[in-house]
Amino acid sequence: MKRGQKKPSKSEAIEPPMPTSSASNVTVNHASRLSATSPQPQTLATVPQNPGVVEVLPMLKDVPISERHGVFIRKVQVCCVFFDFTDTMKSAREKEIKRQTLTELVDLVQSGSCKMNEIMQEELVKMISLNIFRCLPPASHENTGSEGGDPEEDEMYMDPTWPHLQLDLREREYVKTILHRIYGKFMVHRPFIRNAINNIFYRFIFETERYSGVGELLEILGSIINGFALPMKEEHKLFLVRALIPLHKPKCIASYHQQLAYCITQFVEKDYRLADTVIRGVLKYWPVTNCGKEVLFLGELEEILEVTQSAEFQRCMVPLFRQIGRSLNSPHFQVAERALFWWNNEHIVGLIAENRHVILPIIFDALEKNIRGHWNQAINGLSSNVRRMFLEMDTELFEECQRQYEEREARAGELEEQRVSNWKRLEEVAAQVTYGDNMVLV
Repeated sequence: MKRGQKKPSKSEAIEPPMPTSSASNVTVNHASRLSATSPQPQTLATVPQNPGVVEVLPMLKDVPISERHGVFIRKVQVCCVFFDFTDTMKSAREKEIKRQTLTELVDLVQSGSCKMNEIMQEELVKMISLNIFRCLPPASHENTGSEGGDPEEDEMYMDPTWPHLQLDLREREYVKTILHRIYGKFMVHRPFIRNAINNIFYRFIFETERYSGVGELLEILGSIINGFALPMKEEHKLFLVRALIPLHKPKCIASYHQQLAYCITQFVEKDYRLADTVIRGVLKYWPVTNCGKEVLFLGELEEILEVTQSAEFQRCMVPLFRQIGRSLNSPHFQVAERALFWWNNEHIVGLIAENRHVILPIIFDALEKNIRGHWNQAINGLSSNVRRMFLEMDTELFEECQRQYEEREARAGELEEQRVSNWKRLEEVAAQVTYGDNMVLV
């Protein structure tokens, strides 16, 4: 929460009391579900209190300076108490007291008027840890015992305790920002953070295929990749091959594909020589029956090709356009349409025109099949437009490809006629055999 704060006067500051030999000592007991495993409580110099009880305490600004230190710690202890937020009517008054106390503490710390000693700092950090480091309840599919859920269809889970943590519901955004700032501030920890992200991705790809923060981690990595120095370290290239490219494998890729495509494209922009590795890697994980995923892949490859140079394109164009030919003939019109839209991209058309002698023979059959027999009229029209573009690029090459296509079709017709003839002969021979024969001679 960022709000403008009035600069406090010196009289409002909370000064820790001077230690005296006659100060009374009490034990702080944190009422939480972790109390059984928490370390032994510490002895603090505070005002006597009832541990674990949410009590109404006066505002710190209304308390004498000599007592503010003790009241501050008691307020922190109030914020350590947990409630059952699944029942909105249960302990409603205590929940509101805790919320107001948290708001007051936030305002106090942001104002800069709180001069905290080590004991106050320790108690404050402990309270924050108890509240934010918590176990979330299982997802709905885990409660019902079903095998899994679709991340695209699952509704966003709203933690009922979140109003006591922050008014904004997007907790992942805060965690993402914190991790990004830690990475930026502490250079010595950067390898450790990257390695931890690697391990999360490996577990997600090869074991569970369930992790809620892949998109946010990829957003952080997008900024990190953008700052890589050249020449790129071998460590970063291995990360691309072993972690990022295999992220195309999980079924739930749609939930993080936009961030993944950005990271992949950043690598190619940084080092154009990686284009061949990336394109072949995407082709390796090409979906067979998932049409929605195939549309995503076609869009990602178009982005990659926009930053690919001619030399790298020539290294991978044969397997690439073999797959594009299969996509052009897809019965799912969105897949075929997305593949045909590549010819609306000037950079890709330029690469194709330079290498038309290789590419046109690969996809000519697919274009002809679409024009002659695809069920969708839009695909017929788009295929005709692409065919016309090739005709204008190189008429001689186009006519040669057409001649070869017609020869293949004629041979295919002859083979079909021969197959039908062979079956007829077999049927005639079988019909001549009497029921008493033990052998059929062909």
